[in-house]
Amino acid sequence: MMLAALALGVFILLVVAYNGYGKFMSAQLELDDQKITPAHSQKDGIDFVPTKRFYLFAQHFSAIAAAGPIAGPIMACMMWGYLPCLLWIAVGVVLIGAVHDFLSLTVSVRHGAVSIAKVAKTHLGDRAGLAMMAFIWLALIYVIVAFTDITAASFVGKTEELEGLDLLFNPGGAVAASALIYLSLSLIMGLVERFLKPKLLVTTLIFVPLTFVAVWLGTQFSTLLIFDAKTWCVAILLYCLVASMLPVWLLLQPRGYLGGFILYTALFVGAYGMIFGQYEIKQVAFKAWDAGQVTGALFPFLFVTIACGACSGFHGLVCSGTTAKQIDKESHMQAVGYGVMLCEAMVATIALATIMIWSPSEIAGLKPGTIYGKGIGEFLTLMVGKDNLRLATTFGAMAFSTFVFDTLDVSTRLGRYLLQEMFGWTNKLGAVLATLFTVALPLFFIYLADQGSYVQFWTLFGASNQLLAALTLLSVTMWLYRARKRLAYTLLPMLFVLSVTLWALLDLAFTNLRNPAHIIELINGTIALGLIFLALFMVVSALNKLRVEYKQVPRTLAPDDNI
Repeated sequence: MMLAALALGVFILLVVAYNGYGKFMSAQLELDDQKITPAHSQKDGIDFVPTKRFYLFAQHFSAIAAAGPIAGPIMACMMWGYLPCLLWIAVGVVLIGAVHDFLSLTVSVRHGAVSIAKVAKTHLGDRAGLAMMAFIWLALIYVIVAFTDITAASFVGKTEELEGLDLLFNPGGAVAASALIYLSLSLIMGLVERFLKPKLLVTTLIFVPLTFVAVWLGTQFSTLLIFDAKTWCVAILLYCLVASMLPVWLLLQPRGYLGGFILYTALFVGAYGMIFGQYEIKQVAFKAWDAGQVTGALFPFLFVTIACGACSGFHGLVCSGTTAKQIDKESHMQAVGYGVMLCEAMVATIALATIMIWSPSEIAGLKPGTIYGKGIGEFLTLMVGKDNLRLATTFGAMAFSTFVFDTLDVSTRLGRYLLQEMFGWTNKLGAVLATLFTVALPLFFIYLADQGSYVQFWTLFGASNQLLAALTLLSVTMWLYRARKRLAYTLLPMLFVLSVTLWALLDLAFTNLRNPAHIIELINGTIALGLIFLALFMVVSALNKLRVEYKQVPRTLAPDDNI
């Protein structure tokens, strides 16, 4: 089969889904531009800022697209073949992932842009809300640990994405320098937009090209920022500490907007390569039901290995934590919620394609980041020529690092929001303390584990991430039930994801606690059991709530329901 046919098939499916299933849900939710969104009713110029749809689309896309939709599909393809991965990405995103994102954004906006944990508290009870907060915070810790470690690894002298290339500059230093220049550009753009107020087209024409210049400049100053991985971990977490407390207009919005264009470029390069490269698929469609490793069973580990490519609970945190505070009009939520997740599925499909064009012998022993950089570089040479393979592969590596890096400060900001909401810390001191607590635990884990520990945390990160999506869908389903709305399109996905992820966590807990060889295994196993307990507690709370409300005839909306 030609790769082009596969690419066109996925693209057509996603377009049809957006204009069909996406509009169906918009009609069910009765989106209304006459309703005042929290970005206007609570406008403060810091967190609540009405934002143009195109700008917010790029920012949200940049915030949710990280290592998950890239590394996950590549790892899964190596274990089970490309066909199960492709089916889960294509079907899962349309019926589960994009539904989750769209509904979590909508329910947050309708409740004043509060976190999904507070929505759970409203519809499942106070204790269930606290359980949800604890679950989310633990899940965020694993996001920060995995992504900090993988980003720091890309900043050291030799990165996995550029491994094997005979480059004349320090690859890790180039990535680090480019990232620093990229963040500086974001700050400058934020200040320019805040005080000079130019048209968006003007800032786009100036700062987007400069973002790509930053990549080239990084290669010219690749020896200025050379530190070991542990030092970079501390530096990255310190950055997260500061960045998560800055006004969204100063860094988060412009950084997300510019990062979105890097994503768009990677999408374009990948799509171009898939359609016009005339590549044959060299990977096996299906390998085995069990790859023979600890987490090698296709059921349930395929779904948690791919993590963000088809469904991600982390997206619900972004939707309800930052994006809901910036929605200008309700009609924008289909594009930002449902549409952006479909774009992430294309990111995952392209990542899958970067391994499908190589035979198993050509990528034997290579890590996911290496394969992605190698594949994107191959696609880009169709435009820039084979003579520029090194530059093309460097772009793929830096794009991968950018995707990861952009998510870190968003995760820390969300952790800060969550602790402030949980403990009622509304002042600046509370913001500082909440951020310190959110950063301290990942720092402890990273120092405790060996370099490259994201591999140890990855499966548990994926399982907790997917289970968080199930719990979010549980809260949304309760909201729809109490509003006498159709709920099959959230109930059925919730039941599937809940079953699969509880299965995976039970397996992980047993495997890690049976004969722990390292304290990290003991921690992972214990946390897996804790996540299972919190999830089951929420499910029981929902069933009790249903039992009580079912007896109320006629059933009426609670005073704090927002429809």
